[in-house]
Amino acid sequence: MDIVRTAKLSIAIMIFAGASAVISAAQAYTVLRADYGAGDRRVDVTQQLRQIARSNERFRMGNSTFGTDPAPGQVKTLRIMARGVYGKTRIFEYREGETVDGSQFSGWSGGNWGGGYDQAGAYPGGGYQGGGYGQGRDSGEFIILSAQYGTSRRHVDVTNRLKELARSDRQFRMGNSTFGTDPDPGHEKALRIYARGPNGDQRMFEYREGSVVDGAQFRGWGRGDWGNEGWRGNWDDGRDRDDRRRDDDDRR
Repeated sequence: MDIVRTAKLSIAIMIFAGASAVISAAQAYTVLRADYGAGDRRVDVTQQLRQIARSNERFRMGNSTFGTDPAPGQVKTLRIMARGVYGKTRIFEYREGETVDGSQFSGWSGGNWGGGYDQAGAYPGGGYQGGGYGQGRDSGEFIILSAQYGTSRRHVDVTNRLKELARSDRQFRMGNSTFGTDPDPGHEKALRIYARGPNGDQRMFEYREGSVVDGAQFRGWGRGDWGNEGWRGNWDDGRDRDDRRRDDDDRR
């Protein structure tokens, strides 16, 4: 009888250990960052996601979730960049209307995540290389060259005003009142930040009116020691040719 009882106890322990392992594996990913949008029109929503996570393990996702529509007329996605137990980075992508289940992310409801990529982090399959978010407020990888606000036909340089905002806020919601000007009345405007990446390539970050600007990805953001290189680019610098062609077709 003792042998049988011991065997049953051993089996119960093995089942419990297996179940614990499954649960641990299911929560093996730590969220680094989250963005929302389509194509190159995306906004950082890490902070908003953290707030949602504290009260909801599951939620249905859309424009109203984050209070912004960074790409009007396009199907948008939420991308959650996370790191696994072995350091490998993975993207979890959710289309508008889908349900986000936070049970697979470690520390989801506690909100003790969202430090960003480490130096080895990257979007799987290439593309934007993460890095530096977890090393301090001003340790992003992109160096700002210039900031312009408006439309393709009428825009103004707001680099100095952006520096003032950056010194006091890591994140802010952007619009006409932010920069104290409306360069093209009656038209939807955007803030475009032109920056240089670690490989010397230039990239443009676009934020539509009403969207949240997060400076975590820009080096020296809070110090304001950027935008002093005499940038001589144009509105469409850093955009893909296909995007430029579509805009040209729209103007015609």
